[in-house]
Formats: sequence, C-alpha cells, structure tokens
Amino acid sequence: MSKLGPSVEAPQTAAGGSPPGGAVLALELESVSAGYGRTEVLHDVTLKVPQGSAVALVGPNGAGKTSLLRVSAGLIKPMSGRVLLRGKDVSKVDVHGRTNLGLCDIPEGRGIFPSLTVKENIILQSQRHRQKEAIAQAVELFPVLGSRLRVPAGSLSGGEQQMLAVTRAYLSSPSIVLFDELSLGLAPLIIDQLYEYIKLILKGGVSVLIVEQYVNRVLDFADEVYLLDRGAVVLSGPAAEVREKDLFAHYMGIEAE
Repeated sequence: MSKLGPSVEAPQTAAGGSPPGGAVLALELESVSAGYGRTEVLHDVTLKVPQGSAVALVGPNGAGKTSLLRVSAGLIKPMSGRVLLRGKDVSKVDVHGRTNLGLCDIPEGRGIFPSLTVKENIILQSQRHRQKEAIAQAVELFPVLGSRLRVPAGSLSGGEQQMLAVTRAYLSSPSIVLFDELSLGLAPLIIDQLYEYIKLILKGGVSVLIVEQYVNRVLDFADEVYLLDRGAVVLSGPAAEVREKDLFAHYMGIEAE
C-alpha cells in the first residue's frame, strides 16, 4: 500500500485555523462528571485541547477513556461540568449540532457502514455537490481504496476499514477530530500510514484528541498527554516532559524511581 502522496493538501479547519495568540481552545472539558444511568464513570475531569495540537489520552482498560470521548462528541450528557468547543458551551448540544460546529468523531470499531460500498461510504461523508471530488481525494489519500470502491465496506481488511473511516476526518473539514483506538488490531505498516495522515491534518490546523494503546507512539506524536485512571485525570503535561516510565508506574500503581 502506498503512503500518503505529497500532492495531498492538508485540509483547512472549519473554523479557519488557530485564533490569534492561540487564546481559544478547540475543546475543553471543565470539571466534567458523567456516566451511564446513575453510575458515574468520569469524576471531575478537566482536559484542554489547544487549537492545532495533538492531545493523547492514555490509561488502563476501564479507565473511562472512551466515555470521555463520548462526552466530548455529545453521545453522553455530563452530570456536572461543561463541554466547550472553541469557547462555546455545547454541554446540551447533540451529536449533529457538534458535528456542524466542526467536531468529527472516529469511534473504536471503525465507524463505517459495512453493508454499503466504499464509494457510498465516501459519498455519505462528503459535502453536497462535491462527491466526485471527495472520491478522488479519498483515493489520493489512501490509494488502496481506489480498487475497492464497488465492494461492501464490511468486506475490507481491518486496516482498509480504518482508512475508510478516517477519510471522514479529511472530507468533512473539521476543526477537531476524536480518535478512539486508531491502531487497535492493525499491522505496524498500516499504523504508520494512519499516523502520517494525522500529521497531515495537523499541518492544516486541525486539532486531535486521540486514545491510543501504544504509549511510546503517543509520546513521540502528541503535544500533551493526559493519563486517566478510574475515571479521573491522575497525570498530565507536555509529552516531551512525560516519561514512558512515569506512565507505566501509574498504570501499575507503583512509584517510579
């Protein structure tokens, strides 16, 4: 499979890129507690994603990482606290409304329509009157999709399905993209290609909040790292200053040397 071609331009953000001085955050969770029914999963979580930056969310299984993304996307309403997109309180705004405000959610499990063809999936992701252009862009971004346009998306390999899923983050011109376990179950070569794609959209000013199982990858890739454990942020800071050993110590509940 080919890597991203040099002719593919970085997408422009829906909001027009970073604000002067970087004063406005792309996404902010402000003292958010949330859960399912009466069960609270997230406890007083505060998290900030600056415009045009990549923020990694890591933590052990069951820590609440997916729940945090679902709160950010509007799939779960906060029990308390606020969710803000570019300074606008969207705590009571639904998924469709947040999408219109520039948020794109790529959930774990690909987030595609398996019974539809690859071409139909791309058309659904594209803006009106730009379907042909969208197909051309998707194929330029991930050339392997060009030979799969007429086959059901569910018949693609795991890596191809993930490529198809993430094209939405390119075609919809978002201001922020949420990725949940982007590399889960994929071969290293495919993961490399997907990370090249993320670097591409970051160059266009798009912000990224990513849940990732491979800590070493996010420390090299992200600007900021948040460690979530039992629904609470227990460690956060610039990725360049957070050591993998420190994260491992928190995972294991021990004190790093």
